[in-house]
Amino acid sequence: MFTVYGDRKSGNCLKVAWVAAHLGIDLDWRAVDILKGETRTPDFLALNPDGRVPTLVLEDGRSLSESNAIIGYLARDSALIPTDAFAQAKMRQWLFWEQYSHEPYIAVRRFQRLYLGRPDSELEPKLFERGHAALALMEGALVARPFLVGADLSLADVALVAYTRLAHEGGFDLAPYPALRAWIKRVEDGLGIARGEWSSGAA
Repeated sequence: MFTVYGDRKSGNCLKVAWVAAHLGIDLDWRAVDILKGETRTPDFLALNPDGRVPTLVLEDGRSLSESNAIIGYLARDSALIPTDAFAQAKMRQWLFWEQYSHEPYIAVRRFQRLYLGRPDSELEPKLFERGHAALALMEGALVARPFLVGADLSLADVALVAYTRLAHEGGFDLAPYPALRAWIKRVEDGLGIARGEWSSGAA
């Protein structure tokens, strides 16, 4: 059994929970509250000097951080990773893009509004602008295919659905993105995530 230190307020943590549940992998989930500074304690920093969740600990004590690295490890040799070399590279392209061009805007704006209680007037305008640019790019990619890497669910979809499905909590209206909304439903169905819920019961 793997041990995961995570906070279910974090979509990056829930990626790990969803992949494990989807693949039938048992997790020993250790709740860490990021708002209470629990990732900055000496014990946690000894485990992960970067002081962030999620952190995966293997049975032999080795640890792994960064959500997309963790889900890649958990899903190795599974259908969530394409076997075709180019399709696998496209999946990884989306994983890199998610962390650099999606999460920093959509997730950050959601966190500041929902958990820090900041009004829109105090938020950096580029969060809204670049967040919508990310959603528009995804909309264009999904017009002609059901999932981000062709016909099948992959880690690219898991990584990107986490915050996209709750983008409205960051002030992003998904109404102009019909292909994106249909994709969210397909990914939720594929992972067994109940509509409107943050995490699946299996996680």
